[in-house]
Amino acid sequence: MKKQIILSAILLSAVVVIAQNKDKAVFEEVKPGYYQNSILKGIDDYELPEAPEEKVKRMKVDLSSWDIPNKPSEYKTVWYNNPISQGNTGTCWCFSTTSFYESEVKRASGKNVKLSEIYIVYWEYVERAAYFVESRGNMTLGEGSETNAVAKNMKKYGMVPYDHFTGMKAGQLFHNHESMFDEIKDYLASVKEKNAWNKNEVVATVRSILDHYVGPVPTEVTVDGKKMSPQEYLKNELKINPNDYVDFMSMMDEKYYQKGEYKVPDNWWHSKAYNNVPLNEFMSAVKMAIDNGFSLSIGGDVSEPGFDKIAQAGVIPTWDVPSEFIDEAARLQRFQNGSTTDDHAMHLVGYKIQNGKTWYLVKDSSSGSRNCGESSEKFGYYFIHEDYVKLKFMSFTVHKDAVKDILKKMKS
Repeated sequence: MKKQIILSAILLSAVVVIAQNKDKAVFEEVKPGYYQNSILKGIDDYELPEAPEEKVKRMKVDLSSWDIPNKPSEYKTVWYNNPISQGNTGTCWCFSTTSFYESEVKRASGKNVKLSEIYIVYWEYVERAAYFVESRGNMTLGEGSETNAVAKNMKKYGMVPYDHFTGMKAGQLFHNHESMFDEIKDYLASVKEKNAWNKNEVVATVRSILDHYVGPVPTEVTVDGKKMSPQEYLKNELKINPNDYVDFMSMMDEKYYQKGEYKVPDNWWHSKAYNNVPLNEFMSAVKMAIDNGFSLSIGGDVSEPGFDKIAQAGVIPTWDVPSEFIDEAARLQRFQNGSTTDDHAMHLVGYKIQNGKTWYLVKDSSSGSRNCGESSEKFGYYFIHEDYVKLKFMSFTVHKDAVKDILKKMKS
């Protein structure tokens, strides 16, 4: 009888604790932020959209009871360049992964470099135009891509420093690819409508559009007075071998410890190079990489009520799924029903353990991480709870040496 009373008391205490920790939802008016107030206003001749007549509100988690570690200086990190903006573009995949490779150059050679994101974006459009013809238009058309697209393009086209190809004209404050993408999309639509499947002509036309908006890509790089090709710069100066980088996902409907396709629209070339591992391996690899001096370019869903672009934090509310119930099934269900989307990529550069939970420091190029203002220490960062990574981040790119033990388990 005594044991039963004690057990009942323990269970009652547990229920009380769970009730006390239950998250609340709030509705917040959507107001103009850094995107409207800085990026769009910083673009010449850009017509700002009219404010909606009715106030728009969005549901979000109430973070008032959360203790969010939001000082980047308190995190254990690898070296990385300061955050920069992707402007009015959908090229987070390249900004995050280019930043990742800058950290890799520093780790491998000790050199501080700033690389050109738009050089890779340029060639990604060229490759997409060629594939559009080869597939007879049966592909996704968008600005998005995957983190492994950077290695794919570096293998073929090399890399150049930022100051060799900024992708912006003199006096331009922010990247703006809206008109450029619309023109490319409309042109490719006309190619499909007319069955004008001349690959050389299509690629040349797309390149002329790119040249007009972001400029022609350089064919050589000059370092300390020495000229070299972009491929030579990548190999000899940066000492980066794209084949040394691997990609991971965790999908329980695919066989674990085998390579597979990450089935999202932005994987438009249907790459099957993703190492599919159990969720516990996926999560351990993230922290293990930082502990060993490596960072990751990581992609997933940032459109959740638990992803707050004012607090610059990502958490999973209890009314979505309690922490103890976040597992492989919860992850896959949301991916398959479309509530988890592949909509953003960021550079994960560090972590901090607080109250027994891990928070990740993520360097970001989008406007949401800049709503705090340029004078803030938080400018250009998100602070992501481990539960959010576990449930909502679906893939990452990392150096193979950071995950050697996991790679040994992969079946050929």
